[in-house]
Amino acid sequence: MEKEAQAAEALAAATAGREALDYAIQAAELYMRAASNTPNKQDAARFRRRCRELIAYAEKLKTQLSNDPTAENGSDILQKASLLHGNEFQPWDKNPSEAEFQREAGQQLFIDRTTFSLSPVQTQNFAAWQRPQELVGISHDSDLEDLMRPSKSCNLVQDVTTDCSVVASLSAAIGMLTGKHAMIDYLRPELREHYSWLTEEIRGSYGQLSSKKHLWVLTGWIPEQLFLQREDFDLSTTWRRIKAAHETEDVVVTLGTGRISSDEEEIMGLVGEHDYAVLDMDASDGIRKLLIKNPWCNGPVWTGAGWSTPQQSPSIRLNHSGKVPNNRLDHPSSGTLWVAFEDVAQHFESMYLNWNPSVFPHRQDRHFNWNTPPKRLAASLVRNAQYSIGCPRGGLVWILISRHFVDQELGMVRNRQGSMAVVAKQLGYMSILIFETNGERVQVSGDQIYRGPYVDSPQTLARLETEPGQQYTVVLDQQELPLENYNFTLTVFSELPVELHDAQEDMSHCKELEGSWSRRTAGGNSSLPTYFINPQYKLSLAQGGPVSILLTTDDQDVHVHVDLVWASGKRVTKLRVKELAGTSGEYRQGCAVAYVQQLDPGVYTLICSTFEANQTANYNVRVTSMTQVDMERIPADAAGRLRNSLASISLSEREERVRAQIKVSWLTRGSICVRSVVQKAVREDLVRQPSSLMIRVYVVHGWGPERLIIAQSGEGEFLEPTASLRTPEFDIEPEKTESGDLWLVLETIGMHSASMSIDIDVFSDSPVLVGLWESW
Repeated sequence: MEKEAQAAEALAAATAGREALDYAIQAAELYMRAASNTPNKQDAARFRRRCRELIAYAEKLKTQLSNDPTAENGSDILQKASLLHGNEFQPWDKNPSEAEFQREAGQQLFIDRTTFSLSPVQTQNFAAWQRPQELVGISHDSDLEDLMRPSKSCNLVQDVTTDCSVVASLSAAIGMLTGKHAMIDYLRPELREHYSWLTEEIRGSYGQLSSKKHLWVLTGWIPEQLFLQREDFDLSTTWRRIKAAHETEDVVVTLGTGRISSDEEEIMGLVGEHDYAVLDMDASDGIRKLLIKNPWCNGPVWTGAGWSTPQQSPSIRLNHSGKVPNNRLDHPSSGTLWVAFEDVAQHFESMYLNWNPSVFPHRQDRHFNWNTPPKRLAASLVRNAQYSIGCPRGGLVWILISRHFVDQELGMVRNRQGSMAVVAKQLGYMSILIFETNGERVQVSGDQIYRGPYVDSPQTLARLETEPGQQYTVVLDQQELPLENYNFTLTVFSELPVELHDAQEDMSHCKELEGSWSRRTAGGNSSLPTYFINPQYKLSLAQGGPVSILLTTDDQDVHVHVDLVWASGKRVTKLRVKELAGTSGEYRQGCAVAYVQQLDPGVYTLICSTFEANQTANYNVRVTSMTQVDMERIPADAAGRLRNSLASISLSEREERVRAQIKVSWLTRGSICVRSVVQKAVREDLVRQPSSLMIRVYVVHGWGPERLIIAQSGEGEFLEPTASLRTPEFDIEPEKTESGDLWLVLETIGMHSASMSIDIDVFSDSPVLVGLWESW
């Protein structure tokens, strides 16, 4: 029963949409039956737990299908990717038989009517499309195999072919064509067992600088890009990896230069933004070196350290029969040179590797569609494609994400202006992140165990050594991908069976709101007097439990922060540490997360702030929890209130206390705020700056020993005069004002200038009359 459940679960993981839902339900039912039938309590608990997980997964699939009746499965995605540049490349639903490639007597050969565009130079030299046997005069099909299996090394060069990476790819792979991998995938269909959907990706050359891309399309060999200039690049480890695979003919290597100056091009004989083929590797004399070929016909030749003559080339290795392998060059041909591996790492930017996929016994493919996140969420991962991956017995796992080609990208490249680096930025970058989070979805980066380089090519690879039973979360990340929607294929190669699922949310409820920091609401951090004007939200939690708050912004240069305060959903005017229920810690660039492991039920105030005041940006605040959570914007300070700006108060050096009478006609609620402390314009040389001035404001009923303070700023303490100096809201009762015994009082201590004035505002929900200031 368990094996049947696992088989159904594997099918649910390998499919999508309605088909995946059916398999998930089937697997859940099988696990439930297995739990009922087993006498082992531990096994029964494990089966029931897996059943619950599959039910949750099925519910998610149901929701996706109900919200999107046109939800695509893997077949739909491949079908859509088959339409490219006005042509249709149908994906294969099974491996073709060899009989499909046999021509019956009298049967005409297939003619491809597709129109292929040519460059101006190619058009000038173009005569006609011809088959290979027509070019060399072969009249019998039996001779065709000999044509496709060269008996000696080939010397491909780039002439009218406009893309150096195509020629470099074929030059580097020619050894595989004549060695043990002769007649590879695109020549012998029976070896296509892993690449039944390869035809959807045939698109010609975009001109992107990446030979690994071409070899992936042509052969299906796994592409990997190494950045040679990274600080963590390990020469010795890399050499051992590729040298061992090169000996068994399981890797193809090419190299790419970055942007280099014209002086360096001339001095070193290198070409900037250009691909080179690696034809051989050797360390027989104790020096690690690569045989490098420039695919250009009559192109510049490397003038750095190297061994260019046949007499100086390393000795040729013999195969087991004692003969020279026909895929090894007995001496460097034109445009080739042996170069020390250390010099390669110094002068080249990238190494492109393509690995034989047949070295992995297991493979899984997931085709998926992804809407790239809006700009305000780009700094987080909440809208990114995420998968749970685990290997019950551990072992090496390679994770490849391949972006399907689309017509819009070709238009960007054809209309490019500037270098390939400019084109790369237009096309955007993508990377793979891996987390140890038990296969659950993650919100932000930072604690990942692996972060791949952000590459401009359509493929990116991550290699992961998995621990037995450990579940990992694999995340596709992006930077500046220009289109709103893309199709991808996630391919997992492994030594042992792997479990692959959609990553699940660890919280069951979510609430999201959008907002912005404007000139009126960008108050900055809590040390600033304007902190209280930041956007604030009333957050209500009916039941206790874990809560996570994510704040993201569309300006990733802005550092943001979120605080959760015990304030009953009222606007916070002063932040105290003892009132904090949760915080995101230090200000973080682009996004911030506050996680509270156990939050009591209640009503809280949530504050979203930037580090600097007056920084304007749009943001998104997202709250997730295990129970229902409600969130609503708290109106801006004094929103909807009447504002009575009092006449400026000018204090002499000896005045320490002034008061003004308050009157209302009916019960009114209000608050007092010190708006500003300014210097009156006098002769500049006579203005004295205030020195250690401290003030407080309060409303008092009566006078003398029996006076009653109704509301006061700073909890009665004298504070520096800032915009945050204010009283809490209070009731103004008309009966207390009828006797003329309700006063607004301003007190000061410290030294101040006679030229200083103080502005005060009264906010209220009905008119409040304030008399003239008097001192006493």
